Amino acid sequence: MIQILDGGIGRYLKQIGAPFRQPEWSALALIEDPSSVTKAHHAFIDAGANIITTNSYAVVPFHIGDKRFLEQGAKLIALAGSLARQVQDENLADVTVAAGIPPVFGSYKPGEFRTEEAISRLKLFKKHLLPFTNIVLAETQSSIQEVITIQRVFANCGQPLWISMTLEDQTAEQSRLRSGESLVEALEAIDYEQVDTILFNCSQPEVMAAAVELSVTMLPATINVGVYANGFRPISNTIEANKGYSTIRDDLDPQAYMAFARQWQALGATVIGGCCGIGPEHIALLSQLNHTD
Repeated sequence: MIQILDGGIGRYLKQIGAPFRQPEWSALALIEDPSSVTKAHHAFIDAGANIITTNSYAVVPFHIGDKRFLEQGAKLIALAGSLARQVQDENLADVTVAAGIPPVFGSYKPGEFRTEEAISRLKLFKKHLLPFTNIVLAETQSSIQEVITIQRVFANCGQPLWISMTLEDQTAEQSRLRSGESLVEALEAIDYEQVDTILFNCSQPEVMAAAVELSVTMLPATINVGVYANGFRPISNTIEANKGYSTIRDDLDPQAYMAFARQWQALGATVIGGCCGIGPEHIALLSQLNHTD
């Protein structure tokens, strides 16, 4: 049975005309129009997602600034959680809320990671987001140190811990995190007494199969493996975050994305969804992964 994650809420908010600009990204909707976040959650559930992720990814100083994070961060984090919980409570379907724990120094920036400062920021998410959620989903982790720190903060938090790593987009024989560290080393650094699921997100769909295959081979049989790829052109060729908008591929329609998803499923992935640029129309097709012909 495949668990269906939602898609990329940030780009979907932009698509439906919600408040959206750099540098605030998806956090701007929380600040100016929370109802648009509710609308986005409902859209992914209606498409067939049974896991929705809180719109908390951009509630970090990199996007909203140090001053606003200090003054409003806790409130915005809690708002992201409460909106998702409200949608869960209103929906008759079996919906799980994932606490979206972002890379706290911005995406794809492993070289800027500072452990003690990260712990302080992550504890804020732990305190103000987890009261509304069912699982903890640490997203777009770019280095082994980020993964280790997530485990340190969220160990024994009372909710299943899911860790999602982002991979270099260049297809290679060996899967690597964006830090350049090998996926083998990253998987060996994880405490599987604490972590329930390993995922890969915000990378090209072409690089995900190798990571899934390696993970299924290396990990204990009790650990789930999942994928939610993005619809961007390779990150190395995109505009730097907060400098503009990365280009969405025009060759990754729902049918094309579904072909990748079937490959991941065949290799052993049991959680599949979408990241940036993957919308409700993609999720609607993914929901058919559980149908047998």
